[in-house]
Amino acid sequence: MNRVYNFSAGPSMLPIEVLEKASKEMTNYNNTGMSVMEMSHRSAAYQDIIDTAEKTLREIMNIPDNYKVLFLQGGASTQFAMIPLNLLTGSKKADYVNTGAWSKKAIAEAKKYGEVNVVASSEDKTFTYIPELDKETFTKDADYFHITSNNTIYGTKFNELPDVGDVPIVADMSSNILSEEVDVNKYGVIYAGAQKNMGPAGVTVVIIREDLIGDPQDITPTMLKYKTHSDKGSMFNTPPTYSIYVAGMVFEWIKELGGIGAIQKRNEEKAKLIYDYLDSSKLFKGTVAQKDRSLMNIPFVLPTDELNAEFIKEAADRGMVNLKGHRTVGGMRASIYNAMPLEGVKKLVDFMKEFEENNK
Repeated sequence: MNRVYNFSAGPSMLPIEVLEKASKEMTNYNNTGMSVMEMSHRSAAYQDIIDTAEKTLREIMNIPDNYKVLFLQGGASTQFAMIPLNLLTGSKKADYVNTGAWSKKAIAEAKKYGEVNVVASSEDKTFTYIPELDKETFTKDADYFHITSNNTIYGTKFNELPDVGDVPIVADMSSNILSEEVDVNKYGVIYAGAQKNMGPAGVTVVIIREDLIGDPQDITPTMLKYKTHSDKGSMFNTPPTYSIYVAGMVFEWIKELGGIGAIQKRNEEKAKLIYDYLDSSKLFKGTVAQKDRSLMNIPFVLPTDELNAEFIKEAADRGMVNLKGHRTVGGMRASIYNAMPLEGVKKLVDFMKEFEENNK
């Protein structure tokens, strides 16, 4: 069977070049006589893998020296607890913007460990926009200000950061990290599950400013302290070794393509193809406010559930899979992460045009 174009929101497509390299090294990595899956994380060979992965990520994201890069487990969902446990240590107050399902989960978790101020929400319109932020509603002495920079389910993203003064901005970038250039200096913490733009499920990357690491709440379990992992170079216990190995190859793939700036241009071209068609179509309709549209996750709908189901079925028959939208939005969602080639997006848009012509 030929490979399909996988529009899944995650786990998502990986670059074919990375998959092929991993395949060649599956049973014998770099003449060690073993797979990375079998390798001791204490070995020199594996230390080189994780060190190189961190070095390449630092290079392509231009991560300053006063930030630590941690390779952790538990997904972004574990970060919903780690963030407040480690950072709610001053005023024990934090500001959150509610822009979707994942920010709601993060808010609920943070409320267990301190006072949470939801400064704005777009829930009134099913999270189809990024709410305007009023600085007067911000907590002046907040320990941090949390955003979900890209909303996987609803297809919205922050295009500018709020002015929060000296309060550290914490961003869940699970579905848009590495997709466009960001200034890491503007954030206190960036965290992201790998399974969308970085690699296979199993590893979560945390980029954290060093001054935010060392003073967790007393109740914080050892494994949920950033200091535990920072002090040991992400090797306090056995890390997700194979996921880090593949992520390292993805970082190298981005570097070889010209870096994140080049990736961003490619992503903008892909997204524009779909959005331009949605804006001109009489049958298909995008669900997101134009100014807040994501580059990574594009939801759209047809006039009836029957047409939605038919479109998804016919697309799958043509090798375009996982286009079904989230149940809270309905319709379709095309997730076009870094590894989705331009050809896959062109094929989708061509099919949308044909489907519209056949269903006038």
